[in-house]
Amino acid sequence: MPSERLKDRVAVITGAASGIGRAVAVLFARAGARVALLDVNREDGSALELELGPPARFYACDVSDRRDVRAAFDSVADELGFIDILINNAGISHVGTVETTSEAAFDRIYRVNVKGVYNCLQAAVRGMNGRGGAIVNMASTVSTIGIPERFAYSMSKGAVLAMTRSVACDYLDRNIRCNAIAPARIHTPFVDGFIAANYPGREDDMFERLSRTQPIGRMGRPEEVAALALYLCSDEAGFITGANFPIDGGTISLRP
Repeated sequence: MPSERLKDRVAVITGAASGIGRAVAVLFARAGARVALLDVNREDGSALELELGPPARFYACDVSDRRDVRAAFDSVADELGFIDILINNAGISHVGTVETTSEAAFDRIYRVNVKGVYNCLQAAVRGMNGRGGAIVNMASTVSTIGIPERFAYSMSKGAVLAMTRSVACDYLDRNIRCNAIAPARIHTPFVDGFIAANYPGREDDMFERLSRTQPIGRMGRPEEVAALALYLCSDEAGFITGANFPIDGGTISLRP
């Protein structure tokens, strides 16, 4: 039963206030986990804490800030217990080629999507305190394939995949499993905001066009990604580490 799969395990979820992170938090709480909700959005994070109720706790945290991360993880350990699970989900996107990506934009993507993952990996490994655990890093289909005008974002997600495999290799003897999930386009508030900002008056048409770019003919749902994360963090996945799991409607294997 879902209510028993993560019973009493402490799960840290970054970027938990919306989209995929929110779906993971809701599902993990239903599965019995004590969820630590990390996000820079205080309003939405606090609202989710209220919605889930105890023992869910919200911690305001900028993953790109090492001190912020350390403070948040220390608070989780003090208030919820030793960390069993990390969902490294916080991230930002960017549209541009190598020529149109400014240095400032590149640095911002790096700080959040690469350094942020590093900061949380380091804190989680220490917080697992030799007891073992499960880590899921949110990569992307662009970790392994190219798509137009995603230069900096692709760079960052390629780094996430490399870090996943490195951590999986380095911590075998400490029973820490580390895997990646590689979503294609998932229907989140970010997607709606992107379409509204870039295609005013054409929102419905662009939504359909973007949906059809995936062979299955639709965008994924955050709940589908959350279900995969639940499996990877459960005992059923105890023989899986260092792997990358596309959840992409056939984007990698079936596209022309």
